[in-house]
Amino acid sequence: MASHPSAPLIGIARLAASGDLLGVKKNVEYRTLPTRSWLNRCHSNRVPFDWTINPYRGCEYACRYCYARFTHEFLERRDPASFETEIFAKVWDRLAFFRELRKVSPGQTIALGTATDPYQPAERRYGLTRHVLEELTCLKGIRLCVTTKSDLVARDADLLARLAQANQVHVSVSVTTLDASLARLIEPMAPRPDLRLNAVSGLRESNVRAGVIACPVLPCITDTRENLAGVASAAKLAGATHFGAGLLFLQGDTKTTYFDFLRQRFPTLVPRYQAAYGKEARLTGRYADHLERMVEEIREEAGIDSRDFYFPRSAAETPPQLTLF
Repeated sequence: MASHPSAPLIGIARLAASGDLLGVKKNVEYRTLPTRSWLNRCHSNRVPFDWTINPYRGCEYACRYCYARFTHEFLERRDPASFETEIFAKVWDRLAFFRELRKVSPGQTIALGTATDPYQPAERRYGLTRHVLEELTCLKGIRLCVTTKSDLVARDADLLARLAQANQVHVSVSVTTLDASLARLIEPMAPRPDLRLNAVSGLRESNVRAGVIACPVLPCITDTRENLAGVASAAKLAGATHFGAGLLFLQGDTKTTYFDFLRQRFPTLVPRYQAAYGKEARLTGRYADHLERMVEEIREEAGIDSRDFYFPRSAAETPPQLTLF
């Protein structure tokens, strides 16, 4: 499945090449990924994280819009499809990870699942996310933000509740639409929307703060008031503590994969997307402002808190721009 370049490999690409084959199933290979560090320091002002943790590289869910596809390029996997067909599980070293946690200070934020889903199918096989949560219980006074589109997160309700006794814990489950057929098109291998909402209910029964994010919102596909209001209402019924939504972000391999998907499934939308995303990765301007207002109205109508604790919007990062949407 992988194509290995002839040039000498360095950094994480070299580590990936030294990994072992863990297992194979239809269209997917699992490999080990030796790692020097599980904790990644985040220095970006665009997100409110101090640290990120991603137990896996690549993601089987094959979401057509996944912004993280470019990360496989660091492993010298240049085929965009390799992101969903070649999954790397980091080599677990409990003592080494425990020592790393000394770097984390009270008041800091750890984000679990920023580049790949921590509860993707590989987690059922290898349990790395559970291992991480078990070790995080030694910390006090931190903020832990978990993002997933898997119902498997409910498996760890006990650990998350235990973590919440001494820390702030927030789980965000991604539900882009309640339409199961549409979800299967845009998120082919992800659990059904109703299963994800059931997971939110399960977490809330364990007193874990868990909400729903309709991320990303796909222009002309999932951006209607009816769709987003439906997700918000279902989130409220599930007991969600917060609701939010964010626009599609397209760059690199993600843009290539998404446009291929549009040509196959929504060909009439291609010209509009080309005009809007041709030179931009993120939409701003009238359309973005309209969507933001609509989401805020929907959130208030549903009676759910916002998700501002996680992704605050910075006006300085959204200069005026007109789009065709």
